[in-house]
Amino acid sequence: MATARAISMAGTRYQPIAGRPRIVWAFLDALVLAKRSVLETVRVPELIMFVAIQPIMFVLLFRYVFGGAIQVPGGQYVNFLMPGIFVQTVAFGGVTTAIGLAQDMQRGIIDRFRSLPMSSSAVLTGRTIADLARNLFTVIIMLTVGFLVGFRPGGTPFEFLLGILLLLGVSFAFSWISAFIGLLVRSVEAAQSGGFIWLFPLTFASSAFVPVATMPGWLQTFARHNPISVLADALRGLFHVNPALTTGDIRWALIQSVAWIVGILIVFVPLSVVRYRRTTAR
Repeated sequence: MATARAISMAGTRYQPIAGRPRIVWAFLDALVLAKRSVLETVRVPELIMFVAIQPIMFVLLFRYVFGGAIQVPGGQYVNFLMPGIFVQTVAFGGVTTAIGLAQDMQRGIIDRFRSLPMSSSAVLTGRTIADLARNLFTVIIMLTVGFLVGFRPGGTPFEFLLGILLLLGVSFAFSWISAFIGLLVRSVEAAQSGGFIWLFPLTFASSAFVPVATMPGWLQTFARHNPISVLADALRGLFHVNPALTTGDIRWALIQSVAWIVGILIVFVPLSVVRYRRTTAR
């Protein structure tokens, strides 16, 4: 990995040689570890299968079981549903970051990484980049499933691409929340439970599956402004699948979405790195 440019002995402080900024070496180290995580995922095909099956089941459940009883303002329910499913998929997909980190800690792999002359932040960055790649694969699957059940996005190719980039931004931000959770707990089981427990109220008390207006008044304020809702509404606007959204609504949803992504990264990236250093220093 970094042995060619390392001047430190194993277990000593990371010391890249002169010639390139430290951040470049940290990024290169992160890419190596991202490749490791991707290969690990590819070699466990059942993991990919289970990751894809869960959102597909949600699509089929809401499209064909609950969908007939849910009225949405303008358009078809499947077009309202799929953007919410996309956001839910990448949000739930972030839990694998917590599970993967907890697993590495439990197996002692992190201790091995500490003995290598590499950036400590690369472990977290590599994991989140790998999970971003996996979520991109899942989004492609969900788009295919969406087309099969009748989802028909409109708009320009640029708006469609912007929607996909927004989804990937959400995926990356949520992975850092999960990374922090994975470093707080001591077992894979706890990481799995802790990774999901905060996502359920956030996802189901949102506009992901039903219009916020159908909820009790005291819940609507939370539901309207939580990140799942604003991201789902932003996607509905970019995909032109909800005629009830005005241009102002879409612009505001986009601003809120970007603010949530940036805010999450500002808070949880440093928190995770500090927590990682404290955990591995024991």
